[in-house]
Amino acid sequence: MANKKTHRRFGAVRRLASGQWQARYHGPDGLRHPAPRTFASKREAEQWLSVVEAEILRGEWQNPELSKIPFGEFGRAWLKERKVSQRTREEHESVWRNHVEPFLGNYRLDSIGPAVIRRWRSELLENGRSEDRTAKAYRLVRSMFSTAVDDERLKRNPCRIKGADQYRTPERPHASIAEVYRLADLVPRRYRFLVLLAAFSGLRWGELAALRARDIDRTKMCVRVWRKVAQLRDGALVMGPTKSVAGVRTVALPSFLDADLVEHLPEFAEPGRDGLLFTGKRGGVLRRGNFHRETDWVRTVVKAGLPEGFHFHDLRHTGNQMAAEAGATTRELMQRMGQSTVRAAMIYQHATSARDRQIADELNARVELLRGAERNDDDEPDDGAAGVLASVK
Repeated sequence: MANKKTHRRFGAVRRLASGQWQARYHGPDGLRHPAPRTFASKREAEQWLSVVEAEILRGEWQNPELSKIPFGEFGRAWLKERKVSQRTREEHESVWRNHVEPFLGNYRLDSIGPAVIRRWRSELLENGRSEDRTAKAYRLVRSMFSTAVDDERLKRNPCRIKGADQYRTPERPHASIAEVYRLADLVPRRYRFLVLLAAFSGLRWGELAALRARDIDRTKMCVRVWRKVAQLRDGALVMGPTKSVAGVRTVALPSFLDADLVEHLPEFAEPGRDGLLFTGKRGGVLRRGNFHRETDWVRTVVKAGLPEGFHFHDLRHTGNQMAAEAGATTRELMQRMGQSTVRAAMIYQHATSARDRQIADELNARVELLRGAERNDDDEPDDGAAGVLASVK
């Protein structure tokens, strides 16, 4: 009875020489598609066909041939087609080359399920990859599978490990106002305003390096951020758009920076309104490596009273911390920082000791004012005390 076909309204089943049953059907593409496996009984094969028929009727059918592509081939095409900055492309390719393709590249797309993803992630950590790097690899793979789902190659994304895309970075140090000024006094004069602007605006290094003189409005005391400089692995500098759409913004500056700006412009900025605001010692766009050498950064931060290992990027943390302590809301911090999500802004929204001290001092002043008014009038509180009482309530 081997190979005996049984025709149905949809599809057909047949018994093979092995005794197993095979199911086949014609898909919406007009091609014949076999089931990905054989079945122990005719009933199981027919039930499988019923499920496929229902998917076609609901418009949920997916061509199974599309999911048979090797993940390595799919991932390489994804990287090539992805529209990102050159610096981001380099980062994606590095993560793919070192942490993804050697582990998952030979798997077929439809053979990678949640169990395979869990095992791959565990192997990365067991083989010494950092939690930060592993989280980046997981986010990259999840994005690739999201595209596979959108392309109707798969029905579900197999990357479903809660929290695997997150990594809590150690809290970075931030400087006090006095430390910022000590640091600004210690670096070469051409970089004094760079240090101050970084600390009191919260701009990123690449955003600062891309600033032109016209980007700072001295009348309104604000800086317009609309592009950045990125340094590629081969050392090339690329001028391009900001990290995200949210990165295009206008940041208000404290008025006291104007005096340092006035001194900086004629001596260290390129001529004209389109000239670079900051340049290296030999002119041209700032390079991070040259800046560190010319400022003797590692030793200089220690001389300024800052902890060893204080990075230039920590000046951005300093500015954001100061803004939070000044009472900036999460939305205001997001705008100032150029962030499109609340996660980064929330880092600075935790209760700081300085802000907590201000709250306690305000409560103390209100209570002392009320109690003093009550002691001065044993009969009835005067209008002033009544007003204080009403404000406390």
